[in-house]
Amino acid sequence: MSDYTPSNSGYTPRSGRYAIRTLDRAIKANMASQTMGITPAGVSTVIYEWLTHLAMSPGKRMQLGEDMLHKLEYLLRYSHQFPLGVDSKTCIKPELSDSRFSDEAWCRWPYNMFYQSFLLQQEWLKNATTNIDGLSESTENVVSFIGRQMLDRWSPSNIPWLNPEVIDATLQQGGMNFVRGWENFWEDWQRQKTGAPPAGTEDFKVGEDLANTPGKVIYRNHLIELIQYTPTTEKVYAEPVLIVPAWIMKYYILDLTPEKSLVRYLLDQGHTVFMISWRNITSEDRELGMGSYRRLGPESALEVISSILPERKIHAVGYCLGGTLLSIQAATMARDGDDRLASITLLAAQVDFTEVGELSLFITESQVDYLESMMQERGYLDGTQMAGTFQLLSSNDLVWSRMVREYMLGERQAMHPLMAWNADTTRMPYVMHSQYLRRLYLNNDLATGRYIVGDRPIAITDIKAPIFSVGTSSDHVAPWRSAYKIHLLTDADEVTFLLTSGGHNAGIVSEIGHPRRTYQVATRRERQGYIDADTWQQSTPSQQGSWWPVWQAWLVERSAKEQIAPPAMGGDSYSPLTDAPGTYIMQK
Repeated sequence: MSDYTPSNSGYTPRSGRYAIRTLDRAIKANMASQTMGITPAGVSTVIYEWLTHLAMSPGKRMQLGEDMLHKLEYLLRYSHQFPLGVDSKTCIKPELSDSRFSDEAWCRWPYNMFYQSFLLQQEWLKNATTNIDGLSESTENVVSFIGRQMLDRWSPSNIPWLNPEVIDATLQQGGMNFVRGWENFWEDWQRQKTGAPPAGTEDFKVGEDLANTPGKVIYRNHLIELIQYTPTTEKVYAEPVLIVPAWIMKYYILDLTPEKSLVRYLLDQGHTVFMISWRNITSEDRELGMGSYRRLGPESALEVISSILPERKIHAVGYCLGGTLLSIQAATMARDGDDRLASITLLAAQVDFTEVGELSLFITESQVDYLESMMQERGYLDGTQMAGTFQLLSSNDLVWSRMVREYMLGERQAMHPLMAWNADTTRMPYVMHSQYLRRLYLNNDLATGRYIVGDRPIAITDIKAPIFSVGTSSDHVAPWRSAYKIHLLTDADEVTFLLTSGGHNAGIVSEIGHPRRTYQVATRRERQGYIDADTWQQSTPSQQGSWWPVWQAWLVERSAKEQIAPPAMGGDSYSPLTDAPGTYIMQK
């Protein structure tokens, strides 16, 4: 008997759609393990779209041909003038963020020719993948990213016999740099194979060297432990501070060391601080969704704090994905008439997902479907998968430069607290991560009033509490212009936006005395007109130093003037369960 039965639209498999979909999912999941979770279908689609539009643009192709000839002319002229001692300028300079060719050795012939020709190729490829009629900006960004990744692999800095730094080190050390490099490579490979953390992380122990601010876990449910920190001042501000970190990372990014701890800084300024510590889920938690994270996360934490400190308003702080979840919770509270929030602070967080930068390569319908196949099999998205994605966004610094330094020059980069934290990865449950990618990134439901909580939609425009939003200038995860869109999405009485130097993590961990830190800050009051992001950046003065004091002063202005005695740990309702940093943070 045939496996198919007739229908009015052709043939329908007797095994049903479920069996076919299961087969498709299994095949995609197996492919994903071989392609670092990046869908070949999505990549080939954008490349085909780019090639098709380029083929339909003869004028653009002529321009690229002329550009190639001009660049070849510049390179030939430079190659003739340099050996003769003629004072000739380089054909092209690297971008300010590109330090691959900063060593003086690259100024020697023929290495100067190697890197100059590479940079000219890089610029030509950028021209070839941008400003093409009919090609969307998002597609251009993705194609440029793919082209840059492919070209960077063959940078002369990554090839030992074309890199003068590697050649000099080899001659001076008799090849011992490669011996040490092999030892480093072998150790890294063994650690990766066994699931052990990177070399050097053993020198940073959570609860001793990291996350060592004293406190107590006063509440625990299936997803969170709530930490109340021990006060360091005799009097405190009446309004407590609740911090909601992202569960894509462990919370102690905000409590690294005593010198680099935002938590300790707030305590020393007289604030009562509560912190959510997320549980590192397993495959058994695959069905946990965004609703579960909101109810068991910020909603539960707010209930506990309100029980300990009744009739007190709360300063709520959300970092990264935690900021997005806090925005959902705040909008839900505003919809339901709950005014317990004294203020809302969003640290490198987005509520609008239309401009996510190069991260858009990894968040398309094809890519999300591919990830869902992989997550459905495991029940979660592994932390190493996400770490690999973020490494690709900064591959020069996090992949290729590290390869040259540790495997060719044989020099281990000293482990530091932020690197040790970054290696302590977490897992994302299947349903939650699928909902997050589809409802927020693909559909942008939160910014458009379509995000459902309970049985009704919520709207960011309902939030009336003052908002302080922090963006970081070189953020690849939550681009600051995306974070700046909070101005367009809320009717809050005031919105203060601060742009600080640094990336998604280092820009937030901006302790007092951090060298070379700068920031810009301005407040939009009620009834003031909108200023676009670029105009805001150009017109807002830059200031030196950490942004922490500016934000802390902002919190004080929105707190009761009279300070009070610190509350007891857990109050009358909750007995401390264990010492901070708790047990969930220890889960691997």
